[in-house]
Amino acid sequence: MIHSIAVLGAGIMGHGIAHAAMTAGFDTRLFDVSEKALALARTQIESIGKVGVERGKVTSSEVTDTMERLTLYQDIASAVDGVGLVIEAVPEQMDLKLALLNDLEQLAPQQAIIASNTSALSLTEMSAALSNPGRAVGMHFFNPVHKMKLVEIVRTSDTTSETVQTIEEIGRRMGKETVVIRESPGFVTSRINATIGNEAFFMLQDGIASARDIDKALKLGLNHPMGPFELVDLVGLDTRLSVLKFLHRTLGEKYRPCPLLEEYVQAGRLGKKVGKGVYEY
Repeated sequence: MIHSIAVLGAGIMGHGIAHAAMTAGFDTRLFDVSEKALALARTQIESIGKVGVERGKVTSSEVTDTMERLTLYQDIASAVDGVGLVIEAVPEQMDLKLALLNDLEQLAPQQAIIASNTSALSLTEMSAALSNPGRAVGMHFFNPVHKMKLVEIVRTSDTTSETVQTIEEIGRRMGKETVVIRESPGFVTSRINATIGNEAFFMLQDGIASARDIDKALKLGLNHPMGPFELVDLVGLDTRLSVLKFLHRTLGEKYRPCPLLEEYVQAGRLGKKVGKGVYEY
């Protein structure tokens, strides 16, 4: 039985995953090389708890108990020592993830499950860094983690049934719904979202409608909770571009990124995290 979880990367997804683990009762270790990122992550997790108290969803004592389950680390060896599950949530760059997996092969317990929060990249390529690829699995959370109910569980041809079953149970403990997917570029949600978002950029580039009207049309006409531009600003235009480039390489020409999206990223318009994306914040 797994009692402790290490989350590697204290960014938007990392701190959200850590909060989900803490809330589910797990001893949670959050690692990042940046002290500033860790401090910000703690503040953001505390803010989630504060809002929960204000809305009557949790009590102050429950939030205090939850925060006591969190430990911050800048040393990865200490963070993963003795844990049952490691969830990596570093940026969507294969070289970074492979380097991290190589480290985990040496540092993490050999029986620990190694999960990746990648939204599109190849789990098979990552798991090749492990002597036992059967313990590697995708655990794709959605932003914001504390509000979004889905976790995509992605299995490779090597992932064991025991690994999948354990991750399904952990997902349930976190209050999530899970779907199990055979590895394929972009899985289900990223592949469809990238297609919709890319087409929206082509429509904006061609002057078919304004960004706000495209967003409004999909929200009111197709019942999407967010428009494609609202969503990409939340996810990050650089992250969406990285996913599209991967899909273009692996699945073909129909996933070629819209030039306007590339132009926005080159201009530093990366979304809410920098105050300007398709919209200004």
